[in-house]
This record gives sequence, structure tokens and C-alpha cells, in this order.
Amino acid sequence: MIFLNSSCKSIKMVKTTNDMFLLKEKESEFINKPLKKLLKEIEPKIKTGVGNNEAGHFYFYFKFISLEERLKNLGKYDDKVSLFVYVKEPIDWVWDKRPKGNEQIWTKEDAKKYGNLIVTRIKVINQPK
Repeated sequence: MIFLNSSCKSIKMVKTTNDMFLLKEKESEFINKPLKKLLKEIEPKIKTGVGNNEAGHFYFYFKFISLEERLKNLGKYDDKVSLFVYVKEPIDWVWDKRPKGNEQIWTKEDAKKYGNLIVTRIKVINQPK
């Protein structure tokens, strides 16, 4: 008998920021599902994230480069992609309660806190070259 030792590591849909468009292509897999399902499919680290509740639209805006890199126009072109994830419910995002100077840093605690919000739409935007 041969026994195979298989790892329980899942293969993520988005392996690099260049693959981010796959989230939009496969958007139907995430609509009406918790945000945590979508986040599990993203391998590149989300460096900044912001929750918005503007004019009845509730969404997160994710970036894969730091604020400092953006301000200095550093980083690879593909890493400058923006991911917008719209959710059904208002987002409990209070700037004054975020760590001073790191208000936009996306953390594991954020992913846990907002993970059960239900996704309604996904938008992927690349920065102009």
C-alpha cells in the first residue's frame, strides 16, 4: 500500500496582484457570501484597507502597497491594483478608534471583525501606467 501525505493547504485563486482580475471574473462565487471567503482567496498581503459608508454604498478599498510606497510612487505596477469590495451592511469603521498614524493598515483583527459582512459587488482597478 502506498500512503500519500497531502497537505491541507488550499490553492488560492489570487497568487499575485497580477491575478486580481480573477476575483472580478469569478465574482458570482463571492456574491452573497461572507467577506472572509473572498479574503481567503487572496495570497498577496493586503497592506492597507479602508471601510467606507458613503451615500448608501458600503465598501472596503484594499491596496497591496503601503501608503508610503504610494506617496513616493514606488513598487511594481501590478502591485498598485485597487480592490473594492462592496458589502450589504454598513461598516463599523471609526477613524478615531484606529491606531494613530496607522489608520489605513489592514490587520488580521480587521479581517476577523469584518469577515462576516456579505459581499454584493467586486471592482478591480489598476493604476494608470
